[in-house]
Order: sequence, then C-alpha cells, then structure tokens
Amino acid sequence: MRILTFSYVLAALQMGTAHTVFTTLFINDVNQSPATCVRMPTTSNNATFPINDLKSDDMACGYGGTAGVGRVCSIPQAAKLDFLFVEYADNSQPGAIDISHKGPCAVYIKRVESVIQDKAIGDGWFKIWEDTYDAGTSQWCTEKLMKNDGMLSVKVPEDLAGGYYLVRPELLALHQADKNPPNPQFYLGCAQIFLNSTATSLLKDTVKIPGYVESTDPAVLFNIYIPKWPHPALGPALYKDGSSSVEVKPVDRQNEGLLPYKFNVVVTNANWWALELESYSTSDGCKNASKVCFDLTSECYNSAPPTGSKGCRLWEAKCNGVRDACNAGNFNGPPQKNKVLMPGIPSPVEAASSSAEPNTSSTTTSTKTAPTPEPSASTSPEFIYE
Repeated sequence: MRILTFSYVLAALQMGTAHTVFTTLFINDVNQSPATCVRMPTTSNNATFPINDLKSDDMACGYGGTAGVGRVCSIPQAAKLDFLFVEYADNSQPGAIDISHKGPCAVYIKRVESVIQDKAIGDGWFKIWEDTYDAGTSQWCTEKLMKNDGMLSVKVPEDLAGGYYLVRPELLALHQADKNPPNPQFYLGCAQIFLNSTATSLLKDTVKIPGYVESTDPAVLFNIYIPKWPHPALGPALYKDGSSSVEVKPVDRQNEGLLPYKFNVVVTNANWWALELESYSTSDGCKNASKVCFDLTSECYNSAPPTGSKGCRLWEAKCNGVRDACNAGNFNGPPQKNKVLMPGIPSPVEAASSSAEPNTSSTTTSTKTAPTPEPSASTSPEFIYE
C-alpha cells in the first residue's frame, strides 16, 4: 500500500511540474533565435507555468506579457510561422509538453500601432488557426505538438493588411478540467512581428483578451477522460482569406524593433544586442574599451530571459580578449574586429523587404557601443559559429 501511495504522489508531482512555454519563433523555417521578438516570462521560476485565471491580463501574452521587447521580427506576406514550445525554457532537457496535458491549440493575432509599446490586453484579437481533437488519428492538438518536437505551424492569411502585429499561440491543457474546482490550463505567449504586405484587409469582428473565454465555458470544462464529442468551440470563429473584413491602410515601412545595421551587430542574446567596440590605439583607449565591454556584459546578463545567456557568454569572452590584450601591452584593437559571434546559429534573419529602415537607436543596448557607417558588401564580417 505504501508503494502504491508513493506512486500516486509521484505521478501527481510530475503532473504538477510538467509544463511548457513558447520560446522561439521561426519565419519560413528560419530560426529567429530563442526569445527574440518574443514576449515571455522574465523569470525562470514561473516561465513554464500555466495561466489559470482566465480573467487575468496574463491571458493576453502570458506572465509579464503586457511589456514589449526591443526586437520586432519582419515577415513577408503569407509567411509560414512556427512556434516552438518546450518543457524547459533553456532547452536543457528535451520535451515539449507532458503527455498528460491534452487539449486544443489556436493562434490569435492583433494589429497594433506600436508592437513594442502596446500592452496586448483588450479588443482587437482574432483567430487565424485552430486544431482540436482529430478523430481520424485519435489525437489532440497537444499530442501532435509533441510528435512535431514542440512545433506549432500556421500560415499568415494572404489578404491580411501590412503592419505591426502581436501573434499569440495558445495551448489549452484539459487534464485537470474535470477536477473540483476545475483547472483548465492555458499556455501562451506572443511574438512581435511586422508584416510586409500591401494587402488591406482586417477582420471586422474581433474579441477581447481577457474576455474571449470564461471559466464556465463548456470548452474549458471538457472531460477528456469521459469525452462527449465533439469538443465545443473555443473562442471566436476562424478568420480566413475573404472573411468579413474592413479595409485599412497598410503600414509600408517598419521603423521599430530592427537591429541598427545587420553588419554592425556582433552579438545578440534574445532581444539584446551589442555593436562593435570603437577602434583604439592607446593604453587609455584600450582600458576604456575594456570597461565599456564589461559594462555591456552586465547589461546582457541582466536582460537575459529564461531561455539563457549564450550570447552574453560569447560577448564576455570577447571582453576577456580585450582585457588580456591591454594587459599584454597590445593597444591596437579591438581584437577580431567586426567578427560576428553567434551562439550556434546565424544572427536573427530580417525577413523585411528593402522598405524597412535600419534602427539607429539604442533601445536595448548601451549607447557606449560604437555606431559606424553601414558597411559595403566588401567589408562584411565573418560569422563565428560555436
């Protein structure tokens, strides 16, 4: 009896701790790197926790999701977007979501004036994709997600007007919906994007988040152990090309959330970046560059989300090289000037058309970095993949 009791306790603990979080956006199969352009929890202790309060502002973009991040990823018209969900935010262990967490998925989108400043809550949301229970394969959407290594894929409607959007992938786990009190669990986050499109359509009828779903709705109280099919509809009707819409003026140029210049940035970590250090040729210049470099290292680590700090470690190694060169009396630098350091993948792809303007502000990095003229192709830096 003791062994049986312990087994049940262990199973309950595992069920309680096996959660998930949206960490990474892919645009037309190109990885934008962990947490880049993504609103997600900023602390590891709740990064993978579900949203249980359906009236909370957290229902919009997750814990801390009312605050924007400094990067905005550009996408072309009718792009394919993939959202990666993982059980561990830093991907230190494999897994997308526990097998017990069964339920439907959806993707919502909201057009905004400023995707960095908008708080996400309120009206304007509409659904562009959903998947519930597949009777043909006897699988919930979350089960398909697990088999697809945590990837949820959607095609952006072709007639959607160009501009800034929040894109919100959503999972609903129903494994505790039959409990008293019921405990439906939402897992969600938001990607910040700029849609490059000359299309002009926007759905006329939108919903509020929070508010589009109530704790008494049959869809969130569905008993997956004694199911009564079909699963009730969750949220609004699905937007499709040609849906009832209004005509709006597309935004033709992205002017927020871009890297300063893609060849000036030598390292990124999530939504933080650093430009190359200023050149120097004196002892004082070398020491100043070392100080600037380590100040930016602290800034990077302090801004690192639960997905990790690989980019910070690469930048710190660069700073160590500057300091060591100074101590050795080599005052010409910085070492490896204009070489781009990336944690295993190329710098995040800017899928924008030529209409996008480079950002020359210092939104998420220190003004101590050295802005330089946009380089020509002949001065393109090398990439270091580690």
